[in-house]
Amino acid sequence: MSAPRAGDRIPVAVLGATGAVGQAFVRLLAAHPWFRLAEVSASERSAGKSYRDAARWLSGALPDDVAAMTVLATDPSAVRSTLVFSALEADAAAIAEPAFARAGRFVLSNASCFRMEQDVPLIIPEVNPEQLGLLVRQRENREWKGAIVTNPNCAAIVIAMALAPLDRAFGLRKLFVSTMQAVSGAGYPGVPSLDILGNVVPFINKEEGKIESETVKLLSRVTAAGRLEMSPATVSAHANRVPVEHGHTAVMSAAFETRPTPDEALAVLESWRGDVSELALPSSPARPLVITREQDRPQPRRDADAGGGMAVTVGRVRADPLFDIRLVAMGHNIIRGAAGASILNAELLVARGILRAM
Repeated sequence: MSAPRAGDRIPVAVLGATGAVGQAFVRLLAAHPWFRLAEVSASERSAGKSYRDAARWLSGALPDDVAAMTVLATDPSAVRSTLVFSALEADAAAIAEPAFARAGRFVLSNASCFRMEQDVPLIIPEVNPEQLGLLVRQRENREWKGAIVTNPNCAAIVIAMALAPLDRAFGLRKLFVSTMQAVSGAGYPGVPSLDILGNVVPFINKEEGKIESETVKLLSRVTAAGRLEMSPATVSAHANRVPVEHGHTAVMSAAFETRPTPDEALAVLESWRGDVSELALPSSPARPLVITREQDRPQPRRDADAGGGMAVTVGRVRADPLFDIRLVAMGHNIIRGAAGASILNAELLVARGILRAM
């Protein structure tokens, strides 16, 4: 399937459309050149209401056409679109997403429940588009007419985008990473104000395990037989919640098979454009990595919106006395780290003709 012609956009649905990530999908799809938001769904308490009445809209102007939509039940008998974006929480997604896949829908999932399954692609298009090859095995194994494609945890996306070019050039073997994660990553209403203002919370439930396992899968390869060959890298993560609205920051020390100098690492990072630059996907920034040489950058307040929120900013690349290289990466956790990532994955499906082929 080639890119849709003007006026011939693909109808799509958003599951869990009333939550913070669901609302981000609504905003990003409002003027999308390939996709048209045709349906919204949410929990039973919201089904049957207008979207305006069901959603506590959090940012900007609510599009009039979406405001008037009736919120549907989260069920494939109610939601008819073939392409479905899921902003569901993990417990709900574990039930709903397979039901949609069995019914022939392509589910672009932001939930964590299927990310580490061996036959489910965990995709960052610029990093590992070859994992789409796992869909053949997924449909054979599960006897689904449709499929599930996942995007990673919001912090893992930032980390993997910064490390992928270095891994290819020098072979990542060990990573120590400490994240400083924005409060918007906790959803809405999120962290109580008296728990986070002027404070750092050194724990985010299940986050460290996601970062450690998903980063390894993102840097893995798909064999000619269509199986995952896992990266040999070992990851140790600390996750912290900080009083920042948007933008997850990852402070990293990395060891490689071939030890690079800081200048060699910077040269690789600055030249990297990712694996899908030739496809000109609408949501993919011209430069997926923005490299800064300023000593005090990246900063969420100044850099989270780089590339329309889809770029990751990398700075402070320098030698490490314990490992090889130290660096800092930061990206927008709601756009690149959630809704924007799923939309970019859907664009990849369309550009590669996978919807038509299956």
